[in-house]
Amino acid sequence: MQLVDIGVNLTHPTFAADPRAVVERARAAGVAQLLLTGTSLGESEAALQLCRELDETGQRLFCTAGVHPHDASQWSTDSASQLRGLLGEPQVRAVGECGLDFNRDFSPRPQQERVLEEHLQLAVERHLPVFLHERDASERLAAILRPFRDRLEAAVVHCFTGDKRALYAYLDLDLHIGITGWICDERRGTHLYPLVREIPEGRLMLESDAPYLLPRTLRPKPKSGHNEPAYLPEVLREVARHRGESEACLAAHTTRCARAFFGLPMLD
Repeated sequence: MQLVDIGVNLTHPTFAADPRAVVERARAAGVAQLLLTGTSLGESEAALQLCRELDETGQRLFCTAGVHPHDASQWSTDSASQLRGLLGEPQVRAVGECGLDFNRDFSPRPQQERVLEEHLQLAVERHLPVFLHERDASERLAAILRPFRDRLEAAVVHCFTGDKRALYAYLDLDLHIGITGWICDERRGTHLYPLVREIPEGRLMLESDAPYLLPRTLRPKPKSGHNEPAYLPEVLREVARHRGESEACLAAHTTRCARAFFGLPMLD
């Protein structure tokens, strides 16, 4: 089996000591390709640099470029042009992480919305898919996406943790859904058990969101307490269980979906 991890925060300080080892452990665990998440202009540049440094073949590491809604207040008149430059790099396969976070409100909501719209316009311009973040803002996110949707290549709601109404609204907009180790958390993720069955084949992708969201079902647990792409098979196992699918079947169609969404090469 080959897996694709569509969301890895490899620029996080947790991985600074030896990011190459993280990539190698992922590969040994069957996680063949990684999408490194860009959460600010600086982090997007850092993710791009890691792709260049750690992937000699140019077939295994790719990244996104964007500004997280937490940092929307840092968006300036120069930000769009800087981001446009990053989006021209061959390793950059999606616009984002961008979106709305009405849970923490680290940036004012009107600013989050304006910055999201600028990201969507760039995605239309560059013919790239969008990597979306959403917390407590599903209705507003859907409303902003709707007028752009016919012009967008594709969009994925990463780390989906919402309810049935939010899921159906996203599927009605022909969005993709990313599932993380949240589903492995018996304290807050059990509502996802029936919902993952509702995600059609071809719209579902898997992600670690490492170093966050270490699967609580993982045994043995790492001493560090940090998540890694190498633990994505645990997310696969849990999602397969609740979808009533074999792990091999789920791995095959989620990997096929991720490669089509991000334009990733096939591997031997």
